[in-house]
Amino acid sequence: MNETKPDSELPPNLEHVWEFAGQGLRSSDFTSAMVHFYRGEMSRSNSWRMRLDATTNWAVVTTGAALTFAFSDAGHTPLVLLIVTFFVLLFLFIEARRYRYYELWTYRVRIMETNFFSALLSPPFLPHTEWAEQIKSSLRNPRFPIGLLEALGRRYRRNYAPIFLILAASWIVKIYLHPEPTNSMAEFMERAAVGHVPGWLMILIGFIFNGLIISLGLFTVGLRATSGEVLMEWSGGLSGFLQRLRRVTWEVVETDLSLWPRLDPRKQLAYIIADETEEMGRMLLKELKRGVTLIHGKGMYSGKERGVLMCVLEARQVDRLKKSIYQLDPQAFVIITPVHDVRGTGFRPLEA
Repeated sequence: MNETKPDSELPPNLEHVWEFAGQGLRSSDFTSAMVHFYRGEMSRSNSWRMRLDATTNWAVVTTGAALTFAFSDAGHTPLVLLIVTFFVLLFLFIEARRYRYYELWTYRVRIMETNFFSALLSPPFLPHTEWAEQIKSSLRNPRFPIGLLEALGRRYRRNYAPIFLILAASWIVKIYLHPEPTNSMAEFMERAAVGHVPGWLMILIGFIFNGLIISLGLFTVGLRATSGEVLMEWSGGLSGFLQRLRRVTWEVVETDLSLWPRLDPRKQLAYIIADETEEMGRMLLKELKRGVTLIHGKGMYSGKERGVLMCVLEARQVDRLKKSIYQLDPQAFVIITPVHDVRGTGFRPLEA
């Protein structure tokens, strides 16, 4: 005798995954909702981006007006440049707060772009379930994805570093030139005084202030939680002071300067596929003073047996490596990639 199960024990009806107020939400409805949600978040992101530009414009216009006033007459006080410096600092703080809101909306946009829309372009459409949980958590409990310190450092490097440097240099030039060029350091110190504050103390305060704000830009480079900026990819964390400076140049000018690869402390791994591997290996051992490993391989297309040389070298040796290989075998196939860590004989000891 068949017993009828109560409704509570029946399997759920999966024809409509989402039910709200008696209405079923189909896959097409979900896609349409996500598209409109994406457009809304993108609109909010663009609005806050324009607010960032507005704050930068305030700083630029205020700085320009202060410089025009200070240098338009020899009798105008250089104190106006110090006052404007603190106004620009206030603008930087306001812009950093706005930048955190901008990052909040961009964070949601990037989640949809890197999970939902990128999955649509890579059939079969199988997005990871965690992305929906991330958006749901951000909607229910909004939190800034980056801290205030990272926001301050990034906006300083992007826009405010030259403004502060121009103001500091202009203050020094104004004191030196007006009302006439100084003849001694004592006279310069006297002109730098503000009220009862002696000149040497004002200069010391200036050095401390600019040193602190430069340090803010330099030592927040490693904070990279932002999702709204185009960032350079790196293998691993910071590798000393030169690596940090290289990141700063990318942040400021958005260009990896050609000088920095020569100063890159990371090791480079080279694979060389060629016919004359024996002679080429001896050349690398002699000229570059680097260890070389010969691996025997076979081309899947040609079916030809070929040697593969593997060599770890310094970044500054890459150009020399390529020139030497070209002289021996212009048809050689070379792969060069940065490596995160190299340990063993000739390098740092292998740790357990």
